[in-house]
Amino acid sequence: MSQDIAYHDADGSIPVTELGHSLYEPRRHIQVREVRGRFQRWRRGLDVTLVSTFFALPWVTLDGRPAIWFDLPGRAFHFLSMTLYPQEFMLLSWLLIIAAFALFFVTVLAGRLWCGYACPQSVWTWWFIWVEHRIEGPRHRRLRREQRALDIDTACRKGLKHVIWLAIALATGLTFIGYFTPIRELVATLPHLEASGWAYFWLALIATFTYLNAGWLREQVCLHMCPYARFQAVMFDRDTLTVSYDAGRGEPRAHRRREADAGGDCIDCGLCVQVCPTGIDIREGLQHGCLDCAACIDACDGVMDRIGRPRGLIRYTTENALSGQPTRIRRPRLLGYLAALLAMLVLFAGHLVDRTPLDLDVERDRQRLFRVTPQGDITNAYTLTVRNLDNADHRYRLAATGLSGLSLDRQRVSVPAGQSRQLVVEASVDRHDVQRPSHDIQWHLEALDADISLVRDSRFLGGTP
Repeated sequence: MSQDIAYHDADGSIPVTELGHSLYEPRRHIQVREVRGRFQRWRRGLDVTLVSTFFALPWVTLDGRPAIWFDLPGRAFHFLSMTLYPQEFMLLSWLLIIAAFALFFVTVLAGRLWCGYACPQSVWTWWFIWVEHRIEGPRHRRLRREQRALDIDTACRKGLKHVIWLAIALATGLTFIGYFTPIRELVATLPHLEASGWAYFWLALIATFTYLNAGWLREQVCLHMCPYARFQAVMFDRDTLTVSYDAGRGEPRAHRRREADAGGDCIDCGLCVQVCPTGIDIREGLQHGCLDCAACIDACDGVMDRIGRPRGLIRYTTENALSGQPTRIRRPRLLGYLAALLAMLVLFAGHLVDRTPLDLDVERDRQRLFRVTPQGDITNAYTLTVRNLDNADHRYRLAATGLSGLSLDRQRVSVPAGQSRQLVVEASVDRHDVQRPSHDIQWHLEALDADISLVRDSRFLGGTP
């Protein structure tokens, strides 16, 4: 048996085999055909909603600040009327875990709906393709322009298309930065070169990647760069609802419309391939490049309407349904994901409801365990850090319990909204009331002007065994 041996071309750039065949297939630019239909109307409606929300949210203000704002210098995350601080960022991690389980649940139930309808890469790519259709015309015109020499009309159309793409990319980058810097100030300072250097850096970076990913790379991101396309197959089963071609009904293919009566319903028109954003042929079975966007369903349904055949040759269905077996919706893995998702949602919501916008750290003075005053009292020194996690200024009352006669040398502290105060407090008690070397005590912190309070445990040292 002969074995191909890999060499390189004369310039050393393209590996070739001994038989002269390239090991790498050159990229074939996909010219996507525009299609209309019920699924595309739903997808476009969702895309418009998501894009509009993304661009509008940074401009929404609440109590004089952005409603959603990742304030990195201030180490705070403002979400509507709630503000989270670094010590509470576990909530954000928890939210990301909930989103991951929701994605797993949707994938097991209905395939890559996220990819086809809501993924930012898909949404922005469809937006760029829509601009391409408006500027350069339908697919057949774009193909003809590719086959002929560049002329003035083609150059102008392509130039205008890229200008619009760059404008969208810049607007995307600006909006993205607006979630980390108040966008009204950002828009006012950027043209005058008064914004921070990081703002210009991130604007250029996000705009560049948006332009490249949605305008040039497109399906390459989904096929080769996104890990979700690779591990989705592990999550699919025979009951997963996904876009599929009914080979039992479509084969053998009738290559002309008038032959459809003698063959299957598929007339091999190729529209399902032309409208696919990743360029796959859904008739070849389930593939990692399928985004479940249903563009092929709308294209095929239109053909079936024209030739008088029932719709659904390509449809959302399961592998079991295609083979004539019953589909099970309630199955252990899907129910497990749902149970975990619901449990985390309930716990997360409960934590938010019970969240106390106040934090207190209590640390004993480790340099001196305790001291005895001339009056005979035993005193312990503590360093307290009070964090006001609310959006309003508060004054707090400080108290300590756990020992009879325990008193503090300071009982009031004021902390502005979103800030912290550190103070040293001495707790004293008559030495006759201290029966053991160590006693458990509790620190109580209560707002004087709001229903906010918490308790922290600590220890009081002193006395004789």
